[in-house]
Amino acid sequence: MALNPWRLRLLADLATYGTVRAVAQHANLSASAVSQQLATLERETRAVLLERTGRRVRLTAAGVLLAARAREILAAMDATEAELRGLADEPVGTVTLAAFQSAIHTLAVPAVARLAERHPDLTVTLVELEPHDSMPALRRGDVDVIITTTDFTGAELDPALDLVPITEDTIVLVLPAGHPLAACEAVDLKACADQRWTFDMTGSYMSELATRLCREAGFEPTVICRFNNYLLALRHVERGWSVTLLPSLAIDPAYQVTTRPLSPPVSRRITAAVRRPTVSRPEVAAVLTALRT
Repeated sequence: MALNPWRLRLLADLATYGTVRAVAQHANLSASAVSQQLATLERETRAVLLERTGRRVRLTAAGVLLAARAREILAAMDATEAELRGLADEPVGTVTLAAFQSAIHTLAVPAVARLAERHPDLTVTLVELEPHDSMPALRRGDVDVIITTTDFTGAELDPALDLVPITEDTIVLVLPAGHPLAACEAVDLKACADQRWTFDMTGSYMSELATRLCREAGFEPTVICRFNNYLLALRHVERGWSVTLLPSLAIDPAYQVTTRPLSPPVSRRITAAVRRPTVSRPEVAAVLTALRT
């Protein structure tokens, strides 16, 4: 019996994500293709791995066992590939780098450009993920490196991860040009209690941070719109329809807005995070070096 690593990964993903549809989305396949591959895996193993109830499936005891072993097998294969790559002096292969929205063009893209010049045999795949999503993705092994911030609930130190400091980023109040508060060198949020606000999507890092800061200033913000795109937020403020709180990294000079620091100041720590390696991974080390540069 020869086990196909690709099918084992699909089974392991099913144990992680819970549904064939979710596995298909993660693997960029159709749900029917995933079902066919899992059925083939059952034939190859001569074991019933899935129980089908209507349109849903769940792992049998044999499926749970094989999914656990699959993770071990795939981890061993990844480690072996890393060891072989480590024999080369030049970083090669593919590294998946996840970064939150405001860090994409300010930190990640310049780092990828530097890597392309210095290490032409190294490919970096860039993915946009917010901190709440990127940390779990790193733990699962979906990405190799993340740019994140540790200033949110759920980012507690994990002994299986290494954190590499990159920079600090201040949180600023973004105002329409000519707004009365623009006359202040720094703004106490208490002065913004009567403002109309644009926030990020509910549950996101910036939405939770902005809500907390407003409440600590003694008021519940009047949120009139929510965008998951900082450029849309900047445009809304530019037209005079609202104010917002954004990280400095997110401010695009193409928009006619005024930014002011908060009083007292608020900043966040920007870090890179990687899984603690069992063997040297020169390609990951090269990405970390480029980010710190």
